[in-house]
Amino acid sequence: MTRVLNTGRKAPVSGETRSCVVFLHGYGANGADLLGLADPLGEHLPDTLFVAPDAPESCAGAPMGFQWFPIPWIDGSSEEESMEGMARAIDDLNAFLDALMVDEDLLPEQVALVGFSQGTMMSLHVGPRREDELAGIVGFSGRLLAPELLADEVVSKPPVLLIHGDMDDVVPPQSLPEAAEALQGAGWKEVYAHVMKGTAHGIAPDGLSVCLAFLRDKCGF
Repeated sequence: MTRVLNTGRKAPVSGETRSCVVFLHGYGANGADLLGLADPLGEHLPDTLFVAPDAPESCAGAPMGFQWFPIPWIDGSSEEESMEGMARAIDDLNAFLDALMVDEDLLPEQVALVGFSQGTMMSLHVGPRREDELAGIVGFSGRLLAPELLADEVVSKPPVLLIHGDMDDVVPPQSLPEAAEALQGAGWKEVYAHVMKGTAHGIAPDGLSVCLAFLRDKCGF
């Protein structure tokens, strides 16, 4: 049985929903952590609804925050617990997206995932394995998990934008080209990348601007 995700939302500036951005936060954070990005983005995407669910589990490594799945080298969990946690979170996220589209009367091509760190890992895993292609995926400061499985498990290939700070000391910057190579190797035609110069594990203004351009130009928002 899937878990219901507590979700924050920011209504479209225009009052009419024609598209939706789903923010997926990082390990130890919460939905509100990314929902603040709706203000600068929403000015330029007036018909876009922004939603930001909390991940389904309380975070052992950050008691006030949430996690999509345990991270063994941070919280002392086992590899098995981490994999089981991710499998449950994948089911939760898919159920969340299915319900969102029904409730908001949206088609898959009107929904984009924008992840940060662990949220990027979830986005890059879940999005390509959904039967109906989403509008796009933006992954900030994350990585593609189990790249060796992607070619065999991919179902749809939405446009992907990968953004990473070159000073990231949490998730190595090398994760960006590794993910891009795996995506292209699995047959992706649209993979875009941007390196935020002088940026650590975070989202810099230039990265957000590139994200906005991608949502407008490649996702049609």
